Amino acid sequence: MTFKSSYIPYEQTGSFSTIINDYLHNDASLHSLYAYRPDIEGVRKAIEERKLYKYDRNLLVTTLRHQYDTVSAGSAVQANIVSLLQPTTFTICTAHQPNIFTGHLYFVYKIIHAVKLADELNASITDCHFVPVYYMGSEDADLDELGEIVISGKKYRWQTTQKGAVGRMQVDKAFLALISEIEGQLSVEQYGSDILALVKNAYTIGKTIEQATFELVHVLFSDRGLITLLPDNPALKQLSEHVNKKELTDQFSRKAVAETIALFPEKYKVQAAGRAINLFYLKDDMRERVEAAKTGYSVANTKIQFSREEIFRELEAYPERFSPNVILRPVFQEMILPNIVFIGGGGELGYWLELKKVFDAVQVPYPVLVLRNSFLVVNKKTAEEMVKMKFTIKDFFRSAKQLVEELVRRESTVILNLEEESRGLESLYDRIKTVATAADSTLQIHVEALAAQALKRIRLLEKKMFKAEKIKFDAAQRQIIKIKDNLFPGGVLQERVDNLLPFYAVYGGEFIELLYKNSKGLAQEFCILQEQ
Repeated sequence: MTFKSSYIPYEQTGSFSTIINDYLHNDASLHSLYAYRPDIEGVRKAIEERKLYKYDRNLLVTTLRHQYDTVSAGSAVQANIVSLLQPTTFTICTAHQPNIFTGHLYFVYKIIHAVKLADELNASITDCHFVPVYYMGSEDADLDELGEIVISGKKYRWQTTQKGAVGRMQVDKAFLALISEIEGQLSVEQYGSDILALVKNAYTIGKTIEQATFELVHVLFSDRGLITLLPDNPALKQLSEHVNKKELTDQFSRKAVAETIALFPEKYKVQAAGRAINLFYLKDDMRERVEAAKTGYSVANTKIQFSREEIFRELEAYPERFSPNVILRPVFQEMILPNIVFIGGGGELGYWLELKKVFDAVQVPYPVLVLRNSFLVVNKKTAEEMVKMKFTIKDFFRSAKQLVEELVRRESTVILNLEEESRGLESLYDRIKTVATAADSTLQIHVEALAAQALKRIRLLEKKMFKAEKIKFDAAQRQIIKIKDNLFPGGVLQERVDNLLPFYAVYGGEFIELLYKNSKGLAQEFCILQEQ
């Protein structure tokens, strides 16, 4: 397996928002929205602030040791867990929900980026130790998103009747049937049996999706020291009791976000405005919003009601029943980890940039924000097809329409533009205008209108000529569209649709090593991996 890597700026992909491109370019209009730049100096400053934050490391380590009782942790993970007891150990964190079979490719890209950045910081800041952490958002209840994967263009969906937090759902017969269904696609590849064995060992009947995801991620990345944190835990949630009480009493987070959004330049899209109360009530197969009511509080879509005193007692007795939403989850994450850097996708960083005032309101350190690594993986066959058509991989970040037009104009033996004729026509009408205005100056407007109409018809004729010529290149057009669909399924980046399993089935464990090798820590560029 041999790949060639190349890099391009994120903005050249056309797939990242204005706010993310501006963040990467250090746009001054965003400076008030975050604490540190995503560079080594920013990391050093974040470390100094984090050292001032009072933090109980024993609880985190005890929780992690308990979590890892269910697997063979391995020496690298064990060493990193123990190191968290030291005041000079900090985490490099990324977060994601427990999508089945790891979901989209960027799930894996995030984790590898965290591992790579931790390794780079360990080499450059030697008086501290850095540990990569995958924070699992297992309380997410969006099964439509988490319960579906795409393999070679085909969608596979988990057909279960379970409801509530996806992480608390259990592997059932429908899930095992789904594994059998994808087995047909993967087993024919060289390493298909290897990845299927990992999947089958992780997802066994009756096991929670949280635990299964934990085990699959662990077997893929434990040798690199990755710690997976399962925050749906009563002891950890108890740490945020005072924040949750403040939210219930003052509804502080929405106000803080609103103040930030009010300062947003108009060119930026608001990612998450939040709600009046940014908490869910989580119990059994239910995860519903907590809302203010006349008598205190209610739980949306249920008959559950609380007075102020009752909900505080519930919070104190059952902290696991309260789940932060997208606005408060980052604060909870930073409270339970000695974190320095958060690695997220464009959408994630977009809403994190709305949250600094939320962090300030509860005096929790705000981390360095780093855009996760992105990759485009191009197999050998596709790369060869591009070469035959005299295109580069970078060309395919343009639209299929633009590529077809370039190919037709480049390869056609027919003249397809009438520029010379148009210039001659313009010259003719200039002479006509001179003659006409000599007789009556008011005729100038009439002549100019005739000239514009004539030139418009010339352009229309050019389009008809191009359309007729394009038919001769029908096979090439289909090939361009096929390649575009392969690299940008549904018109979006490959990493936002495709799943890890087929890549692992073809390339084996070396695929993970390939991603690690070409992953950049603090350098923010889009990576293209081309098979040779």
